[in-house]
Amino acid sequence: MIRPLLAFLFVGLASLSPSVSAAQQKSFHVLAFHTDKGEPDHIDFAKQALAFFTELAKKNDFNFEATTRWEDLNAEKLKNIQLVIWLNDFPKTPEQRAAFESYMTHGGAWLGFHVSAYNDESTHWAWFVDFLGGAVFYGNNWPPLPAKLVVDDRAHPVTRSLPATFMAPANEWYIWKPSPRLNKDVRVLLTLDLSNYPIGLKDTITGGDLPVVWTNTRYRMLYMNMGHGDKIFTSSDQNKLFENAIRWLRAR
Repeated sequence: MIRPLLAFLFVGLASLSPSVSAAQQKSFHVLAFHTDKGEPDHIDFAKQALAFFTELAKKNDFNFEATTRWEDLNAEKLKNIQLVIWLNDFPKTPEQRAAFESYMTHGGAWLGFHVSAYNDESTHWAWFVDFLGGAVFYGNNWPPLPAKLVVDDRAHPVTRSLPATFMAPANEWYIWKPSPRLNKDVRVLLTLDLSNYPIGLKDTITGGDLPVVWTNTRYRMLYMNMGHGDKIFTSSDQNKLFENAIRWLRAR
């Protein structure tokens, strides 16, 4: 009688184990903030990014949620979020900014695209400038153009599967003063290749150091300059970069 009972219990536990494993895998929660108002090219990017990350979440078995409610950038909402993504905007109120600072300084993770890192004398957020490695927005090319990118660090998990160089789809490329590369805590992963210069027709960048992907090693963060227009997800190499970014921030 005991042996059949033990066998029954063993089969029952075995049948439960896949669901337990799935639940554990789903414990990684990603929350993407975006806006559906403002510059059309930024909205186009956000729409395509939402589709891309929704499919990536299915493929890699994590939970992906998106919102235009920036007021959800608060301690209560973030306590169950392992990764925050800013697609095409950034927090404007002191309360939202304070919540983000607390989240990051207590081990949260962040992935920011393009205009999400915009800062100048009007934004008045010194902590965020330091978070970016001291980088302050200085200018950009116009119109959006494709560009050759150099992989600076081929040993990093985010970039190790990429070729040494690749052509990135049309984008509005930002230049920063000072360059985040000058910060000892910053690890630059990709840079605009010098062969692109001059880049732009109306607004032209004629030269200089232009990192496009980097991490401030004091935090679990990654910034990517890509994110302007509806061509961003047309490169398999660049899409692999985005996928690697999620995997790296998930594993850290």
